[in-house]
Amino acid sequence: MYTDKKQRVWPLVALGLLTAAIFALVCWRAVQVSQVDIEAEAAQAVRNAIAQSAVQCYVVEGVYPPTLEHLEENYGLQVNREDFYVVYDVFASNLPPQVTVVPKP
Repeated sequence: MYTDKKQRVWPLVALGLLTAAIFALVCWRAVQVSQVDIEAEAAQAVRNAIAQSAVQCYVVEGVYPPTLEHLEENYGLQVNREDFYVVYDVFASNLPPQVTVVPKP
């Protein structure tokens, strides 16, 4: 009995292409999720650096710094303003500042 071998290969090729497409989609999604995690960790690192510099200023001067620029000029803090929005909110000189860091889109 004769059977055409081309008909048997076609479902395997379709299954292989479908598997490759699903694998590529899963890899693409994993890269997106990891990029968001990396941005969140970087924002947290900037937030921690600002908080540590503010505490250092409090220890040295007895008051929390009034502005973020004061930390940059006097304590060597460097903030990446190209990649992050930074909000430095001071309520009183004896209370730690509220620091918000958000990655830019």
